[in-house]
Amino acid sequence: MATSTQFPDDFRCPISLEIMSDPVILSSGHTFDRSSIQRWVDSGHRTCPITKLPISDPVSLIPNHALRSLISNYTLVSFPKPLTYPEPQSLIQTLIASSSSNLDSKLHSLDQLSKLSKRDLAIRRKLTESGAVSALLNCVNSDDDSGGLQEKALHLLLNLSLDDDNKVGLVAEGVVGKVVSSLRRGAGDSRAVAATVLTSLAVVEVNKATIGAYPDAIPGLISLLWGGSGRERKEAATALYTLCSFPDNRVRAVQNQAVPVLIKNANLGLERSVEVLGLLAKCKEGRYEMFKYCGLLDILIKFLKNGSSRAVQYGLLTISLLCSYSERMRVLAVREGVFEISVGLLQDDNEKVRRNANSLIQVLQGQTLSL
Repeated sequence: MATSTQFPDDFRCPISLEIMSDPVILSSGHTFDRSSIQRWVDSGHRTCPITKLPISDPVSLIPNHALRSLISNYTLVSFPKPLTYPEPQSLIQTLIASSSSNLDSKLHSLDQLSKLSKRDLAIRRKLTESGAVSALLNCVNSDDDSGGLQEKALHLLLNLSLDDDNKVGLVAEGVVGKVVSSLRRGAGDSRAVAATVLTSLAVVEVNKATIGAYPDAIPGLISLLWGGSGRERKEAATALYTLCSFPDNRVRAVQNQAVPVLIKNANLGLERSVEVLGLLAKCKEGRYEMFKYCGLLDILIKFLKNGSSRAVQYGLLTISLLCSYSERMRVLAVREGVFEISVGLLQDDNEKVRRNANSLIQVLQGQTLSL
């Protein structure tokens, strides 16, 4: 008999990741286990979990007899009983119990709730409606980090932030202050996870302003860029990128010395730093700081030649913005072969790279004619 790890991926439900016992086809054309997609629909969703496109209303679930037959023939045995999980309510009660509760019980509850909430919207909703967020924040802020209490609590917060409906509510409940505190004094992987939580919360536009204005949020991320591990620096740069899509946060980042540390990390090969520099170059304060670093152009050119599509895209954007406001930078860029590199990138497969290359060519063209 084949073990569960030997099943083809197509036999697994995209929602539960378990082998499907009753596969059904959604109007989007994707197949799910009936119980999983029914929970999704019962939670109020009217989009496909995979494509995010609207589905038929009323919802139509068509049995996928062919796939069910394939799964049955593959196993040659009856379907196993579904895995059972601890009752969520009891786990939540353990979490929100007084601080005198057994630490091991809290750690176990956090572990189990993280596993359940990662794949189940109903569990996430139950957690946010039960008052568990306040208890969760106490764990994030706990002085006793035995067993990774803070890190486990941050992981659960990250799961709760997966739903757009929760993002604003979590910020309103005071999540940002606790998470920002973890950027500086977190243990283990807590600092990296804290930065990821901020990224998730900042996906919602209104939260970008709230988080950016919060004392020590942007400074905390910049501090992590200065002294963090590789993962911490990557997550901090990602959070900074998300926040700096909001114009006011670009100025805040520049004022907190983001430019020099981003250039340093870009020189070390952290591509996300180039993306943040591209956003900061949109404000005059950011450009002014970048003009101070004569080696920046060489770093950006390296990404144009060897970076990923996104790094090339933002490298072109940064150079284009700098050259648009500085004749000296235009002269230097032409001398360093940026014009020829940009012409070559007009054939790139990525449409955004081609568009940014064309924009930079337009900026440099007058300079090449004068040489």
